[in-house]
Amino acid sequence: MVGAVAVVLVGTPAGAVSGAPATEPVVSGAVVNSGHDVIVGITRDVVFPVTVTGSDDSGLAFVDVDLKGPHGGFYTTDAFCESPTACTTVFTVNAHPAPGSDDPVDLANANAGTWAVDALVDAVDGDTVFAPGAGSFALKRAARLTVNAAPEPVAKGARITVTGKLVRANWDTYRYAGYAGRAVKLQFRPKGSSTYTTVATVNTSSTGTLRTTVKAVRDGYWRWNFTGSTTTGPAKAAGDYVEVRP
Repeated sequence: MVGAVAVVLVGTPAGAVSGAPATEPVVSGAVVNSGHDVIVGITRDVVFPVTVTGSDDSGLAFVDVDLKGPHGGFYTTDAFCESPTACTTVFTVNAHPAPGSDDPVDLANANAGTWAVDALVDAVDGDTVFAPGAGSFALKRAARLTVNAAPEPVAKGARITVTGKLVRANWDTYRYAGYAGRAVKLQFRPKGSSTYTTVATVNTSSTGTLRTTVKAVRDGYWRWNFTGSTTTGPAKAAGDYVEVRP
């Protein structure tokens, strides 16, 4: 009797462990481009990673990632997981179609904005989980800014005219075009300083041009600074130095 009882006590836990169901894989999130916006111009490829993280008792093995944007924007790719809890895929985006690729995509202006990340993850033991909306990111049109401050040099107390132009990538025409009606900051950095200060805010014209006048007080650099929008990336002009004479 003692021996029989011992067999029951030892055998029951072992049977419980072997019959325990395996856990389902879990997706905890997706990070695109290390948390930064993806900004695309008109000629160059933009390459960025998407890392899907999660867990499974057998470890994660493979991931299929879909990126879905406004007005039918779509990219897809897949990859083996580099660790039991992380799977990184790499996307290449361009305004032009990619001939010969599995999913040639020609970006249109309407595709700019917030994109969602869907992930289908396979575990080592064969289990699969689909996680729609595992992450999101902004895909934006690249912007550029110019500046010119004149006259140079200028007498102290006289007026300086600062002009410039804000343009952004047009994914429909593959050119840069003026960005109308956007608020742009005029900033000044005194000679010997590393800090710019905003002195005025000006809206771009219908063609993206900027123009304002300021009083000449001291030597320094003038620039325009556009902080970006929901569809367009930020841009800063290189500082234009103006010498102010007594």
